[in-house]
Amino acid sequence: MGREVSESCIDSLLTEMVSTYCNRFYANKPELAARRIEAIGYQVGHQLSERYTMERPRFSDHLEAIKFICKDFWFELLKKQIDNLKTNHRGTFVLQDNHFRWLTRMSIDQSPENGTSEKLSIMADNKAMQSMHLYFPCGIIRGALSNLGIPCAVSADISNLPACSFVIRIKA
Repeated sequence: MGREVSESCIDSLLTEMVSTYCNRFYANKPELAARRIEAIGYQVGHQLSERYTMERPRFSDHLEAIKFICKDFWFELLKKQIDNLKTNHRGTFVLQDNHFRWLTRMSIDQSPENGTSEKLSIMADNKAMQSMHLYFPCGIIRGALSNLGIPCAVSADISNLPACSFVIRIKA
């Protein structure tokens, strides 16, 4: 039986990692913090993919590898499968998770009642912090696909919490 880690430990680790990189190491350079968080995710995804595909034959095409990420890999990582997969059949894939576990404890006040500059500033800060939390899973996906021989770029979009979309663009 494989070793498992409590979900609350992973949630706390992710929160502390983002907080530390954004507020201590790279407080004035959010783009560097984002790159470092994504790089950590890349290493994690690369190693997990290696572990989860050890006894599998190589995937024959990109779609098969993406389906593996959506079903088996995501299940091992988050104990659920991706809710929706879309593709344009030209190297772009959209993975939709309607209840992304790592965003469930985040909240944002989406009602700018007065529209005061202070309230709008707080909303912008919350949105930036939410996006910082998405660099890690983007890195995990990119690392996993890289290990499968698929170079790609991964970005994320928060439509409404805790739903999240990951856009994968395969590099030619």
